[in-house]
Amino acid sequence: MDSARFQALNVGYLERVETALRTLTPAATTRPARLHEAMRYSLEAGGKRLRPVICLAAAAAFKSNTSAEPAAVALECIHTYSLIHDDLPCMDNSDLRRGRPSCHKAFDEATALLAGDALLPLAFQVLTQGYATQPALATSLIDELAHAAGSTLLVGGQTEDMGGLAADRHPDRLEFILRGKTAAMLSASFSMGAMVGGASKADIAAFRQAGQAAGIAFQLVDDLLDLSADAATLGKPVGADAQNQKFTYTSLHGVPATKARIQTLTTEALAHLAGTSGEVDFLTTLVRQMADRSK
Repeated sequence: MDSARFQALNVGYLERVETALRTLTPAATTRPARLHEAMRYSLEAGGKRLRPVICLAAAAAFKSNTSAEPAAVALECIHTYSLIHDDLPCMDNSDLRRGRPSCHKAFDEATALLAGDALLPLAFQVLTQGYATQPALATSLIDELAHAAGSTLLVGGQTEDMGGLAADRHPDRLEFILRGKTAAMLSASFSMGAMVGGASKADIAAFRQAGQAAGIAFQLVDDLLDLSADAATLGKPVGADAQNQKFTYTSLHGVPATKARIQTLTTEALAHLAGTSGEVDFLTTLVRQMADRSK
């Protein structure tokens, strides 16, 4: 897909995401206002909106007649809650997120914790309300998102990552962290979009696998950027991995091996997409761009 066409589609998806986030989540003035202000502060912080955009594009790949906006918003709610909690002093202790003060710095720790708590159930409420007339689809989406965000993937990966200072630096533990902390939600973005699009079980599985490969590659690129980028470019503090002795792919295998793994995973993701019946030009271009961020 040529650059102009990709950019036009991406802008369209981003506009749909922002509109859906405004209309499908509570206004900042909703009581209690401070809680909802904190929720909206983090939801509206911008960022790449990668997960909801992927969801919309995955649905479009199968010419969906069903709105993918509720699924996209649910994904962003879960992602945002995880970022709020990850930034807390008891976790990664990060003062900067998406180029501005983290939620607990802009408000306070208790409010940030509760804002994340509130975004978590909101994601599932958005799904039940958005697909109320399609109960089978709603059930599938809820199951997919709950699994991705649960104790064996997103939360499990963060739990294992919190042991970054421990002596256990086994490659298997690292792979568990990679599959859970980043790849799980990207994988769900691909698969949930395909579900909304009415894709076959085989194509949904292929999209899920593509998302896992692309998601691990995405995290490896982040590891490289933490070594070389600046905070303004990355939107969050850099050099924290080394400072906190984080267990990363680069710390275990080195930069050349990390770059090689990114290429292998990207090729794998593209192969999974190419093997489906969906129109995947936008998604394949996006996957390549995700891998090219460190160049």
